Amino acid sequence: MIEIHPLAAIGEVEAGSDLVAILVEAIASAELTSPAGPADVLVVTQKIVSKAEGRFVDLDDISPGAEALRLAEITRKDARLVELVLAESSAVVRAAPNVLITRHRLGYVMANAGIDRSNIGAGSGDRVLLLPVDADASAERLRQGLADRLGSAPVVVISDSFGRPWRYGVVCVAIGASGLPSLIDKRGELDRDGRPLEVTQIALADMLATAAGLATGEGAEGVPAALVRGMMWPQGSAPASALVRPLEEDLFR
Repeated sequence: MIEIHPLAAIGEVEAGSDLVAILVEAIASAELTSPAGPADVLVVTQKIVSKAEGRFVDLDDISPGAEALRLAEITRKDARLVELVLAESSAVVRAAPNVLITRHRLGYVMANAGIDRSNIGAGSGDRVLLLPVDADASAERLRQGLADRLGSAPVVVISDSFGRPWRYGVVCVAIGASGLPSLIDKRGELDRDGRPLEVTQIALADMLATAAGLATGEGAEGVPAALVRGMMWPQGSAPASALVRPLEEDLFR
């Protein structure tokens, strides 16, 4: 049986906060036993990871260049924000009124390079929050820190919200992971009728991120982490970066 436990006892996370200690305390406050092994997955939202890592930028410190000014006119967005988006991106995929989709430097195709202004603290003014520098490395550090504190190493998934180009609404995906095979390749295995699977790859880390999203929410819920219990999967480990389709395999360019 799969269980999803929200970890609500987490206050405002600031730059430099000990996120491992905060998560350990939240698990205790939820009266949950310590996570142990691959049946326990701690899903942590990107926002509190970025906050703890100090990924804040004050837009007043940003001077937009010519390309940012050009795109700002097209998208009707703050040119300073557009400049940051360009700095975090390797390519612009789509620019239209109120829309700026880019390929993030880590390969994600997403709106505004994942830069966010919501839920980053009261009185934050013109501050924005960037994604972690390397979310897989962030997940590994959290997992190791939890193992040091708890004596066991739960799987850690760092989740973020992505829109989808042909469907309304956002879902959670994994941008960082440690301790599980983020992508399970079943190609070559047989279905129940004995036919070989040709294209089936399971985005396990994304599924866990979205499952936890049912508990963490997307607005003012104030639940930035969840513990998913009861999951099992084949042995192996692959980071969330394994989920990013290489540019040469882009199906829509």
